[in-house]
Amino acid sequence: MPAYLIAQVKITDDAWVADYAACTHEIAAKHGGRYLLRSANIETIEGAAPDTTLIALIEFPSADAARAFAEDAEYAPLAQARQAGSEGHFWVIDDTDVAGSIPYLPKG
Repeated sequence: MPAYLIAQVKITDDAWVADYAACTHEIAAKHGGRYLLRSANIETIEGAAPDTTLIALIEFPSADAARAFAEDAEYAPLAQARQAGSEGHFWVIDDTDVAGSIPYLPKG
């Protein structure tokens, strides 16, 4: 079942960004990940605007694959640099429908 890693990042020191941006997608791909977006173009339609610089969405073949990416030894120094130079949240979410009424999604 597909799973999606959602990253919300507020950059506080951009020294890490160039290396991270250049290398991370290849590490994600190693685990079957495919970036769907990595964007700073965030428009708030409802609710409070997030205090964030960018949001990334990466599709993985499973939640296990997403976790394997996050725990990859090659990714570890990039993650540490990101954590030192930003505030953020990473979530893994599957493609289920909690209400079970959308016919093309698995029931959650």
